[in-house]
Amino acid sequence: MTAFNIVRFRVKPGREEAFLEAHRKADPTFKGFLRGSMVKTGERSFCLVGEWASFDDLVAARPKMIGLLDSFRAELEDQGNGLGVTDPVSGEVVLDLKP
Repeated sequence: MTAFNIVRFRVKPGREEAFLEAHRKADPTFKGFLRGSMVKTGERSFCLVGEWASFDDLVAARPKMIGLLDSFRAELEDQGNGLGVTDPVSGEVVLDLKP
């Protein structure tokens, strides 16, 4: 069953282009990764949405995704409340909404 991961980021002032460039250069060849979109949600705020063939594929890719995060971690602000520099959620699709 299809799954998604959503990760919220807040980028340090003046570091947006470096953050985006790190994602442009990333190797998205994770097994089962179908596509991803970076969404600008506010000033220095972004969400990455990834679509996966299965939740198992997403789980298996987590160590590699953490390695990718480490490559641009210095560009991110701590989000407070014990979250650290990311606010990730993920899960299986339970309902598809179509026009």
